[in-house]
Amino acid sequence: MTHLTLVRHGQSDWNEKNLFTGWENPGLTKQGLKEARETGEALKEIGLTYSHLYTSVLDRAIDTANIILDVLQVNGINTVRDKALNERDYGDLTGLNKDDAREKWGEEQVHIWRRSYDIPPPSGESLENTAERVLPYFKEEILPLLVIGNSVLISAHGNSLRALVMFIEKLSPEEILKKEISTGQPITYKYDGNNFKGIWEI
Repeated sequence: MTHLTLVRHGQSDWNEKNLFTGWENPGLTKQGLKEARETGEALKEIGLTYSHLYTSVLDRAIDTANIILDVLQVNGINTVRDKALNERDYGDLTGLNKDDAREKWGEEQVHIWRRSYDIPPPSGESLENTAERVLPYFKEEILPLLVIGNSVLISAHGNSLRALVMFIEKLSPEEILKKEISTGQPITYKYDGNNFKGIWEI
């Protein structure tokens, strides 16, 4: 049985400052570096390894993955970086402190932009828009690797991973919006060549 591990990058500088990040490219904080190492150690402890790595093109996801692979002592892994796995684009909210955004547009409106499935912020993407680029990429590029017996690590972002979790766990839009994906916390699914068969608890 092969496996697929999803990891949201470790805490970034903008996470720490409570800013909408989207496609901007801040680095990891000390806490984020620690989270990445701890993820690698947790995966190593249960004996997981990988033949393929997929990341977004953003440094926080790339750096998280590299730390994990270093802890796992994995060399020469097949690596692909693609913007299809980037975080949701927050448009006009990008770079704003979340409290400042609430003051500008109102708490209810910001909550709708953050937590509705299909309503994007101005000039940005909704979770539905994010899924529309993440899921075709996953189905065309990554799922076929699992089918033929490869194990894959994906290092990406809260909302691009939400789209994948929604597909894999067959969740409704309402259910996925309630699911939190913490920084540096791995989610590993078992795969038998045809179906996802549950989660390795870490």
